[in-house]
Amino acid sequence: MKYYIIAGETSGDLHGANLIRELIKQQGPNAQFRIVGGDRMEQASAQKAVLHVRDMSFMGFVEVLMNIRSIAKNLRIVKEDILAYQPDALILIDFPGFNLKIASFAKRNNIRVFYYISPKVWAWNTGRVKKIKRIVDHMFCILPFEVDFYNQWGMKVDYVGNPLLDAVASHHADTTFGSVNGLEDRKLIALLPGSRKMEISKLLPEMVKLVPLFPGHQFVIAGAPNFDADYYSDYMAGHRLPIVFNQTYDLLQHAEAAIVASGTATLETALLNVPQVVVYKANAISIAIGRKLIKVDHISLVNLIMHREVVKELIQDDANYKHIANELNLLLNDASYRQKMLSDYQKLREIMGEPGASGKVAKHILDYLRARNT
Repeated sequence: MKYYIIAGETSGDLHGANLIRELIKQQGPNAQFRIVGGDRMEQASAQKAVLHVRDMSFMGFVEVLMNIRSIAKNLRIVKEDILAYQPDALILIDFPGFNLKIASFAKRNNIRVFYYISPKVWAWNTGRVKKIKRIVDHMFCILPFEVDFYNQWGMKVDYVGNPLLDAVASHHADTTFGSVNGLEDRKLIALLPGSRKMEISKLLPEMVKLVPLFPGHQFVIAGAPNFDADYYSDYMAGHRLPIVFNQTYDLLQHAEAAIVASGTATLETALLNVPQVVVYKANAISIAIGRKLIKVDHISLVNLIMHREVVKELIQDDANYKHIANELNLLLNDASYRQKMLSDYQKLREIMGEPGASGKVAKHILDYLRARNT
């Protein structure tokens, strides 16, 4: 069977790669792929991406408007390529601003649409569920509360568990991490400033201001694969912090605490049992619009799943080095505060269940396709 898989962000690239491996495992060598994604999906499929995630990831209302021509060009390229490829299944991974437009196009052209990792319609613009029901054949959800949400709208979905559980479970800690990367013999603080230019440019300058405030720790940056070390140096204000690429899990497993940009990484950090403070900054206009539209009380996945504050969220003006330093000091030096977060992480893992999401999605897709062909 022929699969066309689209992931427009770094996190989606990870899940897309794991899904590709499962489809190959369950279907065999006859599985063929065309991808829009990143390095991991390219490696898993042995195919060059039609478009790479580095050229696609724009976040925030203002940022999207500023790049509207690039987005329109990307949509045109992908639509033409899908028609030329004629896949048995179009598999869309998160990235709703782009992927829902592609889903509409595919539906008009009688191409089967599978959506893996639901758009966060429960957070804002819930009316989009009506459109999703029309254009998506099968939705695979990774958060427990999403199933009830869709059921309220009369839409049946498949809950598959969270693919991050697969990624974390399959990771084997590298005991040579410190020596290989030339790190000092000090406790580590992991800095995860995000995978987008906007996030890095706004968050990293505040993060590096913490360095002189915690002289007993070494701060290490988790670099996104779509950037190089020179890009990060522009935001370090003269500090020369170590940067590690494609080793985020190893960094977290060796860290005493972490400062994490809101997104998938907050959940990964919790699953790896690292105390954290969540930070987020964007264009001021984007934030103002978001605050009017978003209907949830939290932004981090950890707090959303737990329905309460487990990790501190510092947003926009609050995401400054002084506030971050106060929270980091609690994580490092207040034993009861730190233990409370770690205990909540344990409850989080119990709610999320067992690994196996990628395999479940692959099986569902194959079962649905085979049922249609019989």
